[in-house]
Amino acid sequence: MTERTTDSPAPGGLAELAGRPVARIGFGAMQLEHRSVGRDAALALLRHAVVAGINHIDTAQFYGACNDLIHDALAPYPGDLVLVSKVGADREPDGTLVPAQRPEQLRAQVEANLASLRAEQLGVINLRRLDARPGLIAEGAQRVDLDSQLAELAALRDAGKIGGIGLSSVSAVQLRQALPFGIACVQNAYSLLDRSAEPVLDLCREHGIAWVPYFPLGSAGFPGIPKVTDHPSVVALASDLAVTSAQVALAWLLASYDRTLLIAGTSSLAHLDENVAAGRLRLPPTAVAALNELVTS
Repeated sequence: MTERTTDSPAPGGLAELAGRPVARIGFGAMQLEHRSVGRDAALALLRHAVVAGINHIDTAQFYGACNDLIHDALAPYPGDLVLVSKVGADREPDGTLVPAQRPEQLRAQVEANLASLRAEQLGVINLRRLDARPGLIAEGAQRVDLDSQLAELAALRDAGKIGGIGLSSVSAVQLRQALPFGIACVQNAYSLLDRSAEPVLDLCREHGIAWVPYFPLGSAGFPGIPKVTDHPSVVALASDLAVTSAQVALAWLLASYDRTLLIAGTSSLAHLDENVAAGRLRLPPTAVAALNELVTS
């Protein structure tokens, strides 16, 4: 078992996720699959994350080898570790991602995640809806009503297979529809420069739901998602504070809502430490006010 050190407090402080306290700085495992990091380096990175105080790891069976890496690095799992996975897509033998939205497919994916992680329960399962880009779009038989999907996940929660239900890439209308099922968190694209999901965040604030923004620094891989770290005002502020642009962007997100949980991914130990350090950064009120004015969508 990988033990966290006693002098490693929860990065960014603590917030609740599906009834469990987690560090507000977590770790997104996807880049371990999509970067040529190497197995040994990936295992070392995961162990380092836990030692640094991270106890919220975000993954998905359809990412590829991530679940196996997490198991091999961290099992037997620390008692406070919350493993969060995602369903709604599947990977073909040739590596192609395809929609998998039907209730029976969601159940099969939960079982596959449990098997590859060798875990008795998943802390949260996020349902990745495929109604809007970026990413896959559901068509034909894969266009499934939300209530049917949530009923299946609720049954899995009742059976103890998962601890909580999350949503990913949803609208405010969909989140409001899902509220009776008990929603632990929402994952939507959101950053300092892309606040198109603000109505969803507002609803999370209203109902005390954890907010897990993905693309928190923007993305070079998807058109129309601006890179936060390249913005001149962010760069200038980072220089004034003697921190990095990424730390400014992450600190702003943490300051925007006390139940924001970050899962910035990296394949670099240095960047991981940089993300952890962002949890200690407190932006001056004048800086927050100036950053609040920087929005492109």
